[in-house]
Order: sequence, then C-alpha cells, then structure tokens
Amino acid sequence: MAAESESADDDSFESSNPTPIGVKLGSTRTVLRYPEDDESEELTTVRTLTCLATYEDAITGEEKALFGEQAAAEYPDRVEYMLRSGLPEDDERAELADRFFRELLAANGVPADSAVVYAVPTMENDDGLENLTEVIESSNIGAHTMRAYPESLCGAIPAMGDGVEAVDDVFVSVNMGSTNLEACAYRRGDQLVPFSTGSVTGNDVDRRIVANVEEETQGRVHVDLTTAREYKEEHGDVGNFEPFSDVIQQPGGGSHEFTIEHSVVDALDWYLDAAVNEVANEFLPELANDYMKVYQLSLGNDIAVTGGMACIPGLPEEFERRLSAELDRDVNVVVPDEPDLAAAEGARRIAERLAGQ
Repeated sequence: MAAESESADDDSFESSNPTPIGVKLGSTRTVLRYPEDDESEELTTVRTLTCLATYEDAITGEEKALFGEQAAAEYPDRVEYMLRSGLPEDDERAELADRFFRELLAANGVPADSAVVYAVPTMENDDGLENLTEVIESSNIGAHTMRAYPESLCGAIPAMGDGVEAVDDVFVSVNMGSTNLEACAYRRGDQLVPFSTGSVTGNDVDRRIVANVEEETQGRVHVDLTTAREYKEEHGDVGNFEPFSDVIQQPGGGSHEFTIEHSVVDALDWYLDAAVNEVANEFLPELANDYMKVYQLSLGNDIAVTGGMACIPGLPEEFERRLSAELDRDVNVVVPDEPDLAAAEGARRIAERLAGQ
C-alpha cells in the first residue's frame, strides 16, 4: 500500500505524541493538514500556490525568497512554478522545490516531531518521483516516520468515510488535477492498473478559456492563464453558470468592459467529455481486462472523484451523468467536502494511524 518509506532513528520513535501531518506538494497548490495542538481537535490547513520568487535585499545584497501568493503577486514577471509538470523533473526544479518547501515549513512553524504522509501522483517519471521524495524526506519534519502513498488513494479517503475506511474497500478513484487526470482501482489498499494522462487537465481548461475569450470577444480581449484560472475557479459552474463582466485597460488609456457568456462553459464542457472518454474507454477497459471481478465490484461501489476540478459546482454530478450514459449503466460518484484538500486530509488520517493515535 505504501510507496517508498523512511524511518528516523530509534530515539525519534520514542516520542509519544508525534503530530500527524498530511502533505500534498501539488503542481499549482501545496496543502498541509495537521492538528493545531495535542489538546485540540481543530485542524490547521496550510494552502498556498506552489511557487517561489527570489530577490536581492536592497540594503545587504543578500538573496531572499518569497513563496506562494505573495511571490505571485509581487513578482509575476519572474515567479517560478517549479512543479508545473506535476513533479520536479531536473536538478534545478528540485532545488527550487526544496527551497520552497523549507520556506513554507519555516513560515508556518510546522512541527518537526511528526509522522508525515505525503501524497504522490500517478506518473511514469522515476527521476521526478525520486526528486519529490528527496525534497520532502530531507526536510526537517517527519522525525517520527515518513511515508508516501498514492495521491488517488489519499484523496479518496475523505470521500469514502470519516476515517480510513477506503483502505479496506474495493473501488475506483478519479483524481481531476491541474496537470494530470488520474484513475486507479484499489483493492484493500493495493493499487491496481494506475492510469494517468496529461491530455485532460485543469491547465488545459485554463488554456481553452484563454482562446475562448479571445474568440468570444472577437479578438478584442486577451487574458493570461492566471486570469483564466481565476475565471474558472470563481465563476465556473456546470448547469447554473451566470455570465459575468470584467474590465481591461486599453493601450494608450481608457478601459474596455466585456461580458463572458460561453468561454468558461465551453471549456468545462470539453473537459467533461474528454475526462469521461479517458475513464470509460481507456482506463476501465484495461481494468476489466486485467481484473474483471474488481471491475465489476468497483463499478457497483462508489467512485471517488477528487482534485481541483472537482471543486467546480455541478462538475462531479455531470461527470456521473455522462459516465453513466457512456457505460450504459448507473454509477455513483462521491466527492469529499473539500476536493482540493482531500489528498492532504487523507494523508493526515493515514499519518494519524501510523502515529498510533
């Protein structure tokens, strides 16, 4: 069930109350989940853009760094999103990811005496996965223990129950992320037929919104990818979309107000059709071919849908409807309360179990 694992020395294991921490180092956003303190049942959620910008101190000349939303806002011209492909693929990206993660941990005072579980994407990229492992496991957290589990399993856990019931079930999980669409069957925690494609992603939706806006406004408006993502996240709705207006500054002065009626909806419609096609006609036939009984059992159970795209109102319900129609059978989709936080929350619950709490 676990991927790579690493334990600290025997003295570290003597801690009686290590803090269970779930980590999802994502292509667009990074999320940490852990208890506020030993006495509280409240959880701390650290959620930030996975980006870093460096600058020179005006007085000392020392290189300093900003991360997350502050870096993106103050240095949009040179901010680095080091995990755009989902993983730190080379040494340069790995060094940036390492600095970003260390800055994030230090800024939030994340406990070193902790049991850490981190979610890893389903990708055939050994170098990238090794770099991600090194970034997290070389940090100063996880003194008690450190383990990796598949992101699609971690994300499914809060969708399937209040504890870690999903680990003892047979089901299919679909992760709708920024850089990949992932699908996988699980049989009591064992990962079967992991599937991943980079051709149907949240980033693709953003790019389509950019093109759609230009077409809808007859070339008068061109938005960047950040604005397109904001349109998607703030206005995206499948079934109840309402047109909205925005204003841009014109070259040479003045402003231009425009209304978006179809650009976001059309991009989401494309995504739904493409995601259903990948799951129904690529992933599920392979699952049926290799594990027919698991295929039958998992389609009779709930399908867990997680990831940032599952946050868009109405999208999981429409995915369920279209997938049922494509398979010519009823399927039931379940979604966690916070799909974009689900992987970190599921990882935290596993860490809690590993810490013996």
